[in-house]
Amino acid sequence: MDGEAELFYRQLPKVELHAHLNGSVSVRTIDRLIGRKPHLNIQHSMTAIGKGQRRTLDECFQVFKVIHQLVDTEEDILMVATDVIREFAADSVKYLELRSTPREEKNTGLTKKGYIETVIRAIQLCKDEGLDIDVRFLVAIDRRNGTQVAMETVALAEQFLLSSDGLVVGLDLSGDPTVQSQLEETDLLLNLPPNRIGHGTFLHPEVGGSQNLVDKVLKNSIPLELCLTSNVKGQTVPSYSQHHFKYWYQLGHPSVICTDDKGVFSTDLSQEYQLAASTFGLSHAAMWKLSQQAIDCIFAPETVKQQLRQKWTDLQPQLFQ
Repeated sequence: MDGEAELFYRQLPKVELHAHLNGSVSVRTIDRLIGRKPHLNIQHSMTAIGKGQRRTLDECFQVFKVIHQLVDTEEDILMVATDVIREFAADSVKYLELRSTPREEKNTGLTKKGYIETVIRAIQLCKDEGLDIDVRFLVAIDRRNGTQVAMETVALAEQFLLSSDGLVVGLDLSGDPTVQSQLEETDLLLNLPPNRIGHGTFLHPEVGGSQNLVDKVLKNSIPLELCLTSNVKGQTVPSYSQHHFKYWYQLGHPSVICTDDKGVFSTDLSQEYQLAASTFGLSHAAMWKLSQQAIDCIFAPETVKQQLRQKWTDLQPQLFQ
C-alpha cells in the first residue's frame, strides 16, 4: 500500500464502534501476558490470525478461549484495557466504544462486577494520562451462555449505566451466531429495533437472511458496524471485493468501518479504512466523510457528538492541504 495513503489513513480522525476488548489485544501485550503465565504454554500462533490466513468461525472462537486463559485477573484486565485504549489512541481513533462479556473466574476471585469496574478504571486512567480519545463501554451478552446469565448481565449493565458517570452506554449481543436460528433471532431483534447492528453479514436473502430483514434495516435507518478483515479471515464473506460494505454504502445507508478484533485479525482501524478505499475505489474525501458520519452513530450524548464534530472540523485542514 502506498506510503502517502497510509499516512492519510493513519492521521485521519476515526470512530471505532465495534471492538471486543479481548480480541483487540496486540502481540506486544500478549507477550507480557504469556510472560506472566508461562505454565500455560501458549504460543503466538494460538492468539492471532496473520496475513493471508483464514480460519473457520469456530476456529476464531477457539482463539478467544486461549486469550481468556491469559486474561483471568483484574490485574490482567487493567493492563489489557489500558494497552488497547493507548493503541487505538495512537491510531488516531478519537472516540472508542469497547465491548466485552463480563467473566468470573472462581480460581482468581474475579467477579463480573469486578470485571466491569476494572475496565472503567482503565478508561479513567487513560483519561488521566491525557490521551486524545473518548472511551465508552458496552456490556456484552454472550448468546452461548443462555437466558439466565443474559438477564444477570442486563441487571449489571443497568446498574453501571446509572453509576459509571456515562461510561457504560449500552448492551451488546455477541458470541457464536450459529448457536440458534439466525433468521428467527435476527427478525426478533430487528423488531425491537436495535440502535446499531454488528456485522450485518447474514441479512441478505442470498446469505441466509431475507429481503424483509434488509427492508427493516433500511426503514429504521439502523447503522451497521462493518468489519472487513474480520469477515474475510473468519470466512463469513468470501473476499474483500464481495463484502456487503459496497451494497450498504451505495445505498447511502449509515455504515461504520470497524476492526472487530484488531489483535486476533492482525489489523487496525487505519488499515481497515485503507482497505475499504482501495477495494471499492473511494477517494480520501469520501473516506473522510464516512469517518465523520460515524459520529452520528455513537451511543454517547449529543454534547459529545458536537465536541467530536468540532474536532473533525479543526483537523480537516491538516489532512487536505
